[in-house]
Amino acid sequence: MIFGLFGKKNGNRRIVEKQYATLTTAARHPYLYEVLDVPDTVMGRFEMLSAMLILYFRRTRASGTSGQEIAQEIVDAFFEDVDHSIRELGVGDVGVPKRMKKFAGMFYGRLESYAAALDTGDRDGLATALRRNIHPEAGEDAPSMADLAHYLFTAEKAMIAVGEDEIRVGALTVAEPERRDTPPEGGQKGIE
Repeated sequence: MIFGLFGKKNGNRRIVEKQYATLTTAARHPYLYEVLDVPDTVMGRFEMLSAMLILYFRRTRASGTSGQEIAQEIVDAFFEDVDHSIRELGVGDVGVPKRMKKFAGMFYGRLESYAAALDTGDRDGLATALRRNIHPEAGEDAPSMADLAHYLFTAEKAMIAVGEDEIRVGALTVAEPERRDTPPEGGQKGIE
């Protein structure tokens, strides 16, 4: 019986790798860094991958058991990547657990604050949370992040429309950011 469980998890490996690669590619879209004010740094990339995973996690919460299992395995793969990155930056074995705990707290804190804004359709609230997390030291000089919030709402809407068959096989795609010439609802002028 137990061996069957391990076999199922290993059977998901290709699906998880495929879906994780898609989410990672979306999180590294140049437009996010060149136009939407995400810094192209280790932390900026962490922020965007966290946002993509949060959207994916939210999409799969309504999925069947297999979709939820895949989502959990993708989050596990994310934290494995974070662990490897920390080690590559030269943090010793003793310091890794402390850093991992910090990154896990950051991820789950973002999940909570972004979900609250997404659940209520609060674009300004999401922009504020993004601004605080992506530009923590900029204070009042931080970019508004309204366009990034708009993009995340659009990406989530597209993910919700994806069928369960695509979720089961790791074929969910992420909407690409679109050039916008009009202001988001309640926001400043859009991207030019």
